[in-house]
Amino acid sequence: MIRNIVIALLVVVVAGTAFWGYQEHKEKNAVLINAENTYQRAFHDLSYQVDLLHDKVGSTLAMNSRYSLSPALTDVWRITSEAQSDVGQLPLTLLPFNKTEEFLSKIADFSYKTAVRDLEKEPLNDQEYATLQSLYTQAGDIQGELRKVQYLVLKNNLRWMDVEMALASGKENSDNTIIDGLKTVEKKVSGYGETNEMNPTFTSAQQRDENFKNLQGETITKEEAIATAKNYAHTKSKNLKVNVEENGKGSDYGFYSVSILDKDSDTELNMDLTKKGGYPIWYINNRDVNKTNIDLNQAHTKAKAFLKEHDFSSLELFESAQYDNIALLNFVTSENGVKIYPDSVKVKIALDDGSVIGFSADEYLKSHKTREVGNPNISEKEAKDKINSNVKIMEEGKALITNDIGEEVLCYEFLGTIKDDTYRIFINADTGQEEKVEKLKNSEPVYENLI
Repeated sequence: MIRNIVIALLVVVVAGTAFWGYQEHKEKNAVLINAENTYQRAFHDLSYQVDLLHDKVGSTLAMNSRYSLSPALTDVWRITSEAQSDVGQLPLTLLPFNKTEEFLSKIADFSYKTAVRDLEKEPLNDQEYATLQSLYTQAGDIQGELRKVQYLVLKNNLRWMDVEMALASGKENSDNTIIDGLKTVEKKVSGYGETNEMNPTFTSAQQRDENFKNLQGETITKEEAIATAKNYAHTKSKNLKVNVEENGKGSDYGFYSVSILDKDSDTELNMDLTKKGGYPIWYINNRDVNKTNIDLNQAHTKAKAFLKEHDFSSLELFESAQYDNIALLNFVTSENGVKIYPDSVKVKIALDDGSVIGFSADEYLKSHKTREVGNPNISEKEAKDKINSNVKIMEEGKALITNDIGEEVLCYEFLGTIKDDTYRIFINADTGQEEKVEKLKNSEPVYENLI
């Protein structure tokens, strides 16, 4: 009797285990099938988008009208963005595909900045048409290679999950049709080289601003860099561990990275300084700030005194925020009542004792220079008439900003509200065009109080 019961229990256990295993296998297969479907869709969508991209870029070569060219280039930008999204969904984390992604990014950048330009006043020049022709040819090359991979995937019923497993196991060098095909695409794109064809008018602001060409002064030594960092740290401790590294050797725009560890207080200061002139690019003092003893107004006073001490003049606060026990304050240059937004300096103040624990002058050092701002062509009232009637204007003034194609433009600046939301609106002071609209962040709710 007992033996029969034991046998029955074993049968139940075995059956249960088998059923559990079957369910696990079924669920695992469902996950794998879903992942495979996602990869297949993303790849075939990518191939389709590159087909569209090639045709659309080709059609722009025959256009000569702003009314045709601007929408067509906007379509190029949209298609390229979708292609980038498809690339991001493929299992290529471990497979170098950055050149192809970079190529797509450059097309998107070029097409967007051309589309938003007034092509009636500033039509495409010969070099830009040559750029379009080159993009058309290169997009055709990528299209051809992707079609080959697509053909083999469909013909041989290949699985992207095999690609993911090969990459994860480090066996991507073995014979794998998909991996080999994508490597061929990447190699072909790499062959285009670092040409300036995306240049010269539409080089992105990031590319233009990768140096500090406006700096004045002599090249400093490592010892001078350390002395400057200690001056910013305001430390009197003698028990310091100092390390300095030289970056960008041989470049006119190199910099020093300095770290100072105060062993007495166990705090560390990190700072980057330009070689030319010894200007501080940024610094941060890594210490805990556990309480608030001063408010934002007092933090503003501390920050202004700090900037004045370190020869940053003609700056005014335009934005401030508090995060836990730290204040973040953003300053811009002000000249004759005009805010110069490209000249931006950020300061972090610890609200326990008012000390400066963070500072960034990167944008200021790249942009600050002697400017002739000029006079507006339209009145403030004319600019205000361009604003959506639903916006209630609270403040107004003038500002110099960098627009979407990297040009500095004089604007009328308006601060306004719609219900509980606040907006900063810039109207071009020459053309009356709405250059930029920014929605300012609302205060974060304290979720503990809402539960």
